[in-house]
Amino acid sequence: MVKKILFVCLGNICRSPAAEGIFKQKIKERDLEKLFVVDSAGTGSWHVGNLPDKRMRSTALSRGIELTSRSRQIEENDLYEFDQILVMDKANLDAVKLLTKDQNNSVNSKIKLILSYSKNFQLDEVPDPYYGGQNGFDKVIDLLDDAMDGLIDSLTD
Repeated sequence: MVKKILFVCLGNICRSPAAEGIFKQKIKERDLEKLFVVDSAGTGSWHVGNLPDKRMRSTALSRGIELTSRSRQIEENDLYEFDQILVMDKANLDAVKLLTKDQNNSVNSKIKLILSYSKNFQLDEVPDPYYGGQNGFDKVIDLLDDAMDGLIDSLTD
């Protein structure tokens, strides 16, 4: 059965497209592409239609990951369409959960922080690198790379 995974950050130009790209690369390396549908979205609409931030694309490409998705804003329907919705930080977790009219809705159980799958880092949130320097983009890739291994392992066990 195909599992649908959605990664979410604020603008869908840094963290969530990086998560999408890393996940796609890892499932390709494991020959698991047929088992997943992967997408990313943002809680905000500022960058809809844009490619990921050029600094994130460059950082990802330096590690062999091509980011080609276009930014889009998450919609309420996504909560029902996807099997897992993985967010980068607590503010976006709250924003995604607010999309449901009923806070006791069962879809809330499939919305999680991506770093809950991290094996080697003790952080809850993937920091937004947008206003920082190159180190921030590298850190995002490192955190997501680690979390994707844990996520894929949990989905394929």
